[in-house]
Amino acid sequence: MKRIHLFEIEDFSWFPGWLRACMTRLIVVMHRALGTREALVELIARALKESNTSNIVDLCSGSGGPMIDVVRTLREKPGFEGIQLTLTDLYPSMEAAELINNQEGSNVSYRTSPVDATKIDGEVAGSTGVAGLAGLRGLTGLRTMVSSFHHMRPDDARKILESAQRSRQPICIFEISDNSHPLFLGWLALPINFVMCLLITPLARPMTLRQLVFTYIVPIIPLCFAWDGAVSNARTYTLDDLDELLSGLRDEDYRWEKGVIGGRAKKLYLLGIPTRDAGAGAGG
Repeated sequence: MKRIHLFEIEDFSWFPGWLRACMTRLIVVMHRALGTREALVELIARALKESNTSNIVDLCSGSGGPMIDVVRTLREKPGFEGIQLTLTDLYPSMEAAELINNQEGSNVSYRTSPVDATKIDGEVAGSTGVAGLAGLRGLTGLRTMVSSFHHMRPDDARKILESAQRSRQPICIFEISDNSHPLFLGWLALPINFVMCLLITPLARPMTLRQLVFTYIVPIIPLCFAWDGAVSNARTYTLDDLDELLSGLRDEDYRWEKGVIGGRAKKLYLLGIPTRDAGAGAGG
Protein backbone atom coordinates (compact mmCIF):
# COMPACT_ATOMS: atom_id res chain seq x y z
CA MET A 1 0.00 0.00 0.00
CA LYS A 2 1.06 3.56 -0.62
CA ARG A 3 -0.21 4.82 2.75
CA ILE A 4 2.18 5.17 5.68
CA HIS A 5 0.82 4.71 9.19
CA LEU A 6 2.46 7.62 11.03
CA PHE A 7 0.98 8.79 14.33
CA GLU A 8 -1.57 11.54 14.77
CA ILE A 9 -1.35 13.33 18.11
CA GLU A 10 -5.08 13.28 18.82
CA ASP A 11 -5.10 9.47 18.53
CA PHE A 12 -3.29 9.05 21.85
CA SER A 13 -5.37 8.30 24.94
CA TRP A 14 -3.35 10.82 26.99
CA PHE A 15 -4.30 13.68 24.64
CA PRO A 16 -6.54 16.05 26.68
CA GLY A 17 -10.21 15.81 25.78
CA TRP A 18 -10.68 19.59 25.69
CA LEU A 19 -7.78 19.91 23.25
CA ARG A 20 -9.18 17.13 21.06
CA ALA A 21 -12.52 18.98 21.05
CA CYS A 22 -10.80 22.20 19.96
CA MET A 23 -9.22 20.41 17.02
CA THR A 24 -12.38 18.62 15.93
CA ARG A 25 -14.22 21.96 15.88
CA LEU A 26 -11.65 23.14 13.33
CA ILE A 27 -12.17 19.99 11.28
CA VAL A 28 -15.90 20.79 11.12
CA VAL A 29 -15.02 24.25 9.77
CA MET A 30 -12.81 22.63 7.12
CA HIS A 31 -15.60 20.26 6.10
CA ARG A 32 -17.97 23.18 5.62
CA ALA A 33 -15.43 25.09 3.56
CA LEU A 34 -14.70 22.09 1.32
CA GLY A 35 -18.32 21.16 0.63
CA THR A 36 -18.39 17.89 2.54
CA ARG A 37 -22.08 18.21 3.41
CA GLU A 38 -23.19 18.49 -0.21
CA ALA A 39 -21.12 15.48 -1.28
CA LEU A 40 -22.23 13.36 1.67
CA VAL A 41 -25.92 14.19 1.30
CA GLU A 42 -25.97 12.59 -2.14
CA LEU A 43 -23.99 9.51 -1.07
CA ILE A 44 -25.91 8.90 2.13
CA ALA A 45 -29.33 9.48 0.56
CA ARG A 46 -28.51 6.80 -2.00
CA ALA A 47 -27.15 4.39 0.62
CA LEU A 48 -30.20 4.81 2.87
CA LYS A 49 -32.61 4.31 0.00
CA GLU A 50 -30.86 1.28 -1.47
CA SER A 51 -30.47 -0.43 1.92
CA ASN A 52 -33.97 0.46 3.11
CA THR A 53 -33.00 2.00 6.44
CA SER A 54 -33.56 5.32 8.18
CA ASN A 55 -30.90 4.86 10.87
CA ILE A 56 -27.34 6.18 10.70
CA VAL A 57 -24.59 5.14 13.13
CA ASP A 58 -21.63 7.48 12.84
CA LEU A 59 -18.27 6.10 14.00
CA CYS A 60 -15.39 8.28 15.25
CA SER A 61 -17.69 11.29 15.53
CA GLY A 62 -15.46 13.52 17.65
CA SER A 63 -17.41 16.67 18.49
CA GLY A 64 -20.14 15.78 16.00
CA GLY A 65 -18.45 16.37 12.68
CA PRO A 66 -20.36 17.20 9.50
CA MET A 67 -22.95 14.45 9.95
CA ILE A 68 -25.27 16.70 11.96
CA ASP A 69 -25.41 19.16 9.05
CA VAL A 70 -25.87 16.27 6.61
CA VAL A 71 -28.84 14.85 8.49
CA ARG A 72 -30.39 18.29 8.91
CA THR A 73 -30.24 18.76 5.14
CA LEU A 74 -31.53 15.26 4.39
CA ARG A 75 -34.56 15.68 6.63
CA GLU A 76 -35.73 18.50 4.37
CA LYS A 77 -35.98 16.06 1.48
CA PRO A 78 -39.13 13.99 0.85
CA GLY A 79 -38.81 10.47 2.19
CA PHE A 80 -36.00 11.26 4.63
CA GLU A 81 -37.95 13.06 7.36
CA GLY A 82 -37.59 10.17 9.82
CA ILE A 83 -33.81 9.81 9.73
CA GLN A 84 -32.16 9.08 13.09
CA LEU A 85 -28.45 9.68 13.74
CA THR A 86 -26.41 8.12 16.56
CA LEU A 87 -22.92 9.58 17.10
CA THR A 88 -20.19 7.42 18.66
CA ASP A 89 -16.50 7.71 19.43
CA LEU A 90 -13.69 5.89 21.22
CA TYR A 91 -13.13 9.11 23.18
CA PRO A 92 -16.61 10.65 23.33
CA SER A 93 -16.80 14.42 23.63
CA MET A 94 -18.85 14.84 26.79
CA GLU A 95 -19.31 18.52 26.05
CA ALA A 96 -20.78 17.77 22.62
CA ALA A 97 -22.82 14.86 24.01
CA GLU A 98 -24.40 17.06 26.66
CA LEU A 99 -25.38 19.71 24.12
CA ILE A 100 -26.76 17.16 21.64
CA ASN A 101 -28.54 14.85 24.08
CA ASN A 102 -30.26 17.71 25.92
CA GLN A 103 -32.11 18.86 22.81
CA GLU A 104 -35.70 17.72 23.18
CA GLY A 105 -37.29 16.06 20.18
CA SER A 106 -33.97 15.84 18.36
CA ASN A 107 -33.29 13.09 15.84
CA VAL A 108 -29.60 13.09 16.83
CA SER A 109 -28.11 11.40 19.90
CA TYR A 110 -24.54 10.95 21.14
CA ARG A 111 -23.59 7.69 22.86
CA THR A 112 -21.49 8.62 25.90
CA SER A 113 -19.86 5.20 26.41
CA PRO A 114 -16.70 4.66 24.30
CA VAL A 115 -17.24 2.77 21.05
CA ASP A 116 -14.24 1.26 19.26
CA ALA A 117 -14.89 1.27 15.51
CA THR A 118 -12.62 -1.75 15.12
CA LYS A 119 -14.63 -3.80 17.64
CA ILE A 120 -18.12 -2.79 16.65
CA ASP A 121 -19.55 -6.27 17.15
CA GLY A 122 -19.16 -5.84 20.90
CA GLU A 123 -15.76 -7.42 21.51
CA VAL A 124 -13.64 -6.73 24.58
CA ALA A 125 -11.62 -3.50 24.58
CA GLY A 126 -8.28 -5.27 24.22
CA SER A 127 -5.29 -2.94 24.26
CA THR A 128 -7.19 0.34 24.09
CA GLY A 129 -7.35 0.64 27.85
CA VAL A 130 -10.65 2.51 27.65
CA ALA A 131 -13.01 1.65 30.48
CA GLY A 132 -16.62 0.84 29.67
CA LEU A 133 -15.97 0.13 26.00
CA ALA A 134 -19.16 -0.59 24.10
CA GLY A 135 -19.94 -2.18 20.79
CA LEU A 136 -22.77 -1.52 18.37
CA ARG A 137 -25.02 -4.38 19.36
CA GLY A 138 -28.54 -3.08 19.12
CA LEU A 139 -27.49 -0.28 16.79
CA THR A 140 -28.33 -1.06 13.18
CA GLY A 141 -28.39 1.00 10.02
CA LEU A 142 -25.94 2.82 7.80
CA ARG A 143 -22.48 3.02 9.36
CA THR A 144 -20.57 6.16 8.45
CA MET A 145 -16.92 7.10 8.88
CA VAL A 146 -16.17 10.66 7.81
CA SER A 147 -12.46 11.55 7.58
CA SER A 148 -11.65 8.86 10.15
CA PHE A 149 -11.01 5.66 8.20
CA HIS A 150 -7.38 6.68 7.64
CA HIS A 151 -6.81 6.38 11.41
CA MET A 152 -7.17 2.61 11.08
CA ARG A 153 -4.31 0.26 10.35
CA PRO A 154 -4.98 -2.12 7.44
CA ASP A 155 -5.95 -5.06 9.67
CA ASP A 156 -8.42 -2.92 11.60
CA ALA A 157 -9.73 -1.24 8.45
CA ARG A 158 -10.38 -4.68 6.98
CA LYS A 159 -12.25 -5.74 10.15
CA ILE A 160 -14.56 -2.73 9.82
CA LEU A 161 -15.42 -3.63 6.24
CA GLU A 162 -15.80 -7.33 7.04
CA SER A 163 -18.11 -6.54 9.96
CA ALA A 164 -20.40 -4.41 7.79
CA GLN A 165 -20.65 -7.12 5.14
CA ARG A 166 -21.04 -9.97 7.65
CA SER A 167 -23.81 -8.20 9.58
CA ARG A 168 -25.39 -6.98 6.32
CA GLN A 169 -25.29 -3.35 7.33
CA PRO A 170 -24.54 -0.62 4.78
CA ILE A 171 -21.41 1.47 5.28
CA CYS A 172 -20.12 4.76 3.89
CA ILE A 173 -16.44 5.67 4.14
CA PHE A 174 -15.60 9.28 3.21
CA GLU A 175 -12.23 11.06 3.14
CA ILE A 176 -11.19 14.60 2.20
CA SER A 177 -7.47 13.81 2.49
CA ASP A 178 -5.54 13.29 -0.72
CA ASN A 179 -2.74 10.73 -0.88
CA SER A 180 -2.36 10.80 -4.65
CA HIS A 181 0.69 13.09 -4.68
CA PRO A 182 4.32 12.09 -3.98
CA LEU A 183 4.85 11.77 -0.23
CA PHE A 184 7.37 14.60 0.09
CA LEU A 185 4.83 17.08 -1.26
CA GLY A 186 2.52 16.25 1.60
CA TRP A 187 4.91 17.77 4.10
CA LEU A 188 4.45 21.14 2.42
CA ALA A 189 1.06 21.12 4.13
CA LEU A 190 2.68 21.63 7.55
CA PRO A 191 3.16 25.43 7.32
CA ILE A 192 -0.04 25.77 5.29
CA ASN A 193 -2.06 23.95 7.94
CA PHE A 194 -0.52 26.09 10.69
CA VAL A 195 -1.57 29.32 9.00
CA MET A 196 -4.95 27.85 8.07
CA CYS A 197 -5.64 27.13 11.73
CA LEU A 198 -5.03 30.77 12.61
CA LEU A 199 -7.40 31.91 9.86
CA ILE A 200 -10.33 29.57 10.50
CA THR A 201 -10.35 29.57 14.31
CA PRO A 202 -12.81 32.53 14.50
CA LEU A 203 -15.33 30.31 12.66
CA ALA A 204 -15.15 27.46 15.21
CA ARG A 205 -18.28 26.86 17.27
CA PRO A 206 -18.80 26.83 20.14
CA MET A 207 -15.97 29.30 20.72
CA THR A 208 -14.16 28.92 24.03
CA LEU A 209 -11.46 30.89 25.82
CA ARG A 210 -9.18 27.84 25.63
CA GLN A 211 -9.59 27.73 21.85
CA LEU A 212 -8.41 31.34 21.58
CA VAL A 213 -5.61 31.19 24.17
CA PHE A 214 -4.05 27.98 22.86
CA THR A 215 -4.27 29.18 19.27
CA TYR A 216 -3.07 32.78 19.37
CA ILE A 217 -1.10 33.07 22.64
CA VAL A 218 0.29 29.57 23.22
CA PRO A 219 0.00 27.99 19.73
CA ILE A 220 -0.45 24.37 20.78
CA ILE A 221 -3.57 23.89 18.67
CA PRO A 222 -2.02 25.16 15.39
CA LEU A 223 1.02 22.90 15.89
CA CYS A 224 -1.13 19.82 16.51
CA PHE A 225 -3.51 20.75 13.70
CA ALA A 226 -0.62 21.22 11.26
CA TRP A 227 0.99 17.86 12.11
CA ASP A 228 -2.19 15.81 12.17
CA GLY A 229 -3.41 17.36 8.91
CA ALA A 230 -0.19 16.53 7.07
CA VAL A 231 -0.08 13.01 8.50
CA SER A 232 -3.71 12.43 7.51
CA ASN A 233 -2.71 12.69 3.87
CA ALA A 234 0.05 10.10 4.30
CA ARG A 235 -2.35 7.73 6.07
CA THR A 236 -5.25 8.02 3.64
CA TYR A 237 -6.10 4.86 1.68
CA THR A 238 -5.90 5.39 -2.08
CA LEU A 239 -8.41 3.73 -4.40
CA ASP A 240 -5.84 1.01 -5.09
CA ASP A 241 -5.34 0.54 -1.35
CA LEU A 242 -9.10 0.08 -0.97
CA ASP A 243 -9.02 -2.64 -3.60
CA GLU A 244 -6.42 -4.45 -1.52
CA LEU A 245 -8.57 -4.13 1.63
CA LEU A 246 -11.58 -5.49 -0.27
CA SER A 247 -9.70 -8.47 -1.66
CA GLY A 248 -11.80 -11.58 -1.04
CA LEU A 249 -14.80 -9.63 0.29
CA ARG A 250 -16.72 -9.35 -2.95
CA ASP A 251 -19.86 -11.45 -3.16
CA GLU A 252 -23.21 -11.24 -4.91
CA ASP A 253 -25.11 -10.40 -1.71
CA TYR A 254 -23.12 -7.27 -0.92
CA ARG A 255 -22.00 -4.59 -3.34
CA TRP A 256 -18.92 -2.39 -2.93
CA GLU A 257 -18.50 0.88 -4.80
CA LYS A 258 -15.60 3.34 -4.61
CA GLY A 259 -14.87 6.58 -6.37
CA VAL A 260 -13.70 10.18 -6.32
CA ILE A 261 -15.86 13.27 -5.98
CA GLY A 262 -14.50 16.52 -7.37
CA GLY A 263 -15.19 20.07 -6.26
CA ARG A 264 -13.35 22.31 -3.82
CA ALA A 265 -11.19 19.35 -2.80
CA LYS A 266 -10.66 15.78 -3.96
CA LYS A 267 -12.91 13.49 -1.92
CA LEU A 268 -12.71 9.69 -1.84
CA TYR A 269 -15.58 7.42 -0.90
CA LEU A 270 -16.35 3.74 -0.42
CA LEU A 271 -19.92 2.48 -0.19
CA GLY A 272 -20.95 -0.99 0.92
CA ILE A 273 -24.60 -1.93 0.26
CA PRO A 274 -26.38 -5.25 0.95
CA THR A 275 -28.03 -6.32 -2.30
CA ARG A 276 -30.42 -9.05 -1.14
CA ASP A 277 -33.03 -8.74 1.61
CA ALA A 278 -31.46 -5.35 2.28
CA GLY A 279 -34.06 -4.35 4.80
CA ALA A 280 -33.60 -7.41 6.98
CA GLY A 281 -32.19 -6.30 10.31
CA ALA A 282 -31.43 -2.82 8.99
CA GLY A 283 -33.71 -1.06 11.37
CA GLY A 284 -35.47 0.83 8.59
